[in-house]
Amino acid sequence: MNIDLTNKNALVCGGSRGIGKAAAQALAECGANVTIMARGAEQLAKSLNDLDKSKGQKHQFQVADFGDLSVVRKKIVGLLSAQKFHILINNTGGPKGGAITEANPEEFADAFSKHIIASQILTTLLLPGMKADDYGRIINVISTSVKEPIAGLGVSNTIRGAMGNWAKTLATEVGADGITVNNVLPGFTDTDRLRSLIDAKAKARDVAPAVIEKEMKSAVPMGRFADPAELGAVIAFLASPAASYVNGINVPVDGGRTKSL
Repeated sequence: MNIDLTNKNALVCGGSRGIGKAAAQALAECGANVTIMARGAEQLAKSLNDLDKSKGQKHQFQVADFGDLSVVRKKIVGLLSAQKFHILINNTGGPKGGAITEANPEEFADAFSKHIIASQILTTLLLPGMKADDYGRIINVISTSVKEPIAGLGVSNTIRGAMGNWAKTLATEVGADGITVNNVLPGFTDTDRLRSLIDAKAKARDVAPAVIEKEMKSAVPMGRFADPAELGAVIAFLASPAASYVNGINVPVDGGRTKSL
């Protein structure tokens, strides 16, 4: 099976920690040159040092805040002056939790900008290089809420669903160019984001975080949280030549928790 990504360049959003970092590591292990992008330079530098270079890869990081998309655009244009990107991992931190009835319009607008608009900008910029090399992989890290909305994540459920439909539409338009577009749907993955949600639920119910953690794990047939590396492996496969005919799909990586097919 061909999962070799030698001479392929990957841009990984949110690549300094969690699932993004795991994706960057998996892509590097397959031979890709990886650019990780996030807000914090210090954490990016640390994560950069963890990337595999055994195949002579050249990795780099770019500091960018999706709160200012005009700056993001300028930085990506700068990167593209030196290289093409064959792989794009759209991965942005989810909106804060809360009931949809309590969310204000600004929360929806902010999340839409950081997820949908940001992904559209990045994709539009990277597509010409992908088309020129007849190789492109756009992989969006979203959520199982695309299939089953998650209680207490009103804004996130809304935006993740929009992202899923954006991706499906894009997949139908670029497939003939040798470009695939797929979504990875993480379940309960042991990241800072999950821990913050656990803490918030525990505080709201006035119980210990361990109580919430036990309840969440009990909803997963495998009885545990995912390691981010398990998500990274699936992302790397979808980015590889081996996944050349996988296009326009949602891939839950959730230990079997999602009850729909």
